[in-house]
Amino acid sequence: MLTDSFKICIDDTTLRDGEQAAGVVFTNEEKVIIARMLDALGVHEIEAGVPAMGGDEVEAIKSIIALGLRARLITWNRPVVSDIDASLKCGTEAVALSIPVSDIQIQHKLHQSRRWVLDSISRATRYAKKHDLYVSVNAGDASRADPEFLVQFARSGQEAGADRLRFCDTVGVLDPFRTYEVIHRIVEETGIDIEIHTHNDFGMATANALAGIKAGARYLNTTVNGLGERAGNASLAEVVMALKHIENIDVGIDTSGLREISRYVAEASQRPVPVNMAIVGDNIFAHESGIHADGVLKHPHTYEAFSPEEVGAERRILIGKHSGSHAVCFKFAQELGIELSDDLAREILARVRALAVEHKRALLDTELALIYREVCKERRLDSPLSQVSV
Repeated sequence: MLTDSFKICIDDTTLRDGEQAAGVVFTNEEKVIIARMLDALGVHEIEAGVPAMGGDEVEAIKSIIALGLRARLITWNRPVVSDIDASLKCGTEAVALSIPVSDIQIQHKLHQSRRWVLDSISRATRYAKKHDLYVSVNAGDASRADPEFLVQFARSGQEAGADRLRFCDTVGVLDPFRTYEVIHRIVEETGIDIEIHTHNDFGMATANALAGIKAGARYLNTTVNGLGERAGNASLAEVVMALKHIENIDVGIDTSGLREISRYVAEASQRPVPVNMAIVGDNIFAHESGIHADGVLKHPHTYEAFSPEEVGAERRILIGKHSGSHAVCFKFAQELGIELSDDLAREILARVRALAVEHKRALLDTELALIYREVCKERRLDSPLSQVSV
């Protein structure tokens, strides 16, 4: 259960906004597994889905609620009685009531007025509170809303009993400076708890999320791998690790499981993790450049902001075009059990670089072994790898 023991709380929406990424579908079993994994990490709140969709969505939400997880479970709803009733039938204890607050969406999507929006959120919030639900009022497209109306919306929700406001940068148009300004204003003028929900259309979802926290937001919306509509949402791994190492805020997440859940969600969503993805990508702890590999072998923090073990990863030293002799000696000693002389290492390195250019990649261990055998044969040296199949 979510408590006040942590100043900053993570609300992960992989199962809702993450699955709304075009072409992504989780099976009910996958949803249950993801919920279990998020809970095991220590995520404070999980947005489980949209009960009004009915069918499999309802069954998945009920199954997740039946798990009795530590995390609070929240469901997404339009601010209408039928949606809230659908959530109540699932057994949820918290609801997010979402409605656009920007004029462009109020006029062109809803074909309504600002007054209608305020009345709708007030009625729905009061109805939800009558049923003892925790309520987040979601300001959709808040980043493009009139600032005065946004404050008015927050106050309307607050007066109706809402527990927090979700500020949604729905189309990812904010920068961190503007995010700070608008969140700070809402905090100062209303005092309501704020959740920051950011999208990555301009590549600033994580930066904007952190700016929101600096401005006084207490809740952060994330998804695993940044999965979500269009360019996605703020990444769970990025947000948690940036808070921990850059802002010195530990939100109580077991970061050693971040890579595991990243790989599972990637498989379930059929969205492979890019090798250069921050925090969980395969190349985050892979070193090939001679200067970098030499430094990290002498002291890991020379070129690593945090240890691989912290996120369930391993360091890899790749041997290729940009490698140096120190890395070659290390590779052979640690992984092939062979101590190379300086002269032999230089000869092997020259051949490694030539072959790497030819293949346009770093070399495999079997290719390194073959080069070693060839050099030993030419120099008439005994090779401990003579029996190795390559």
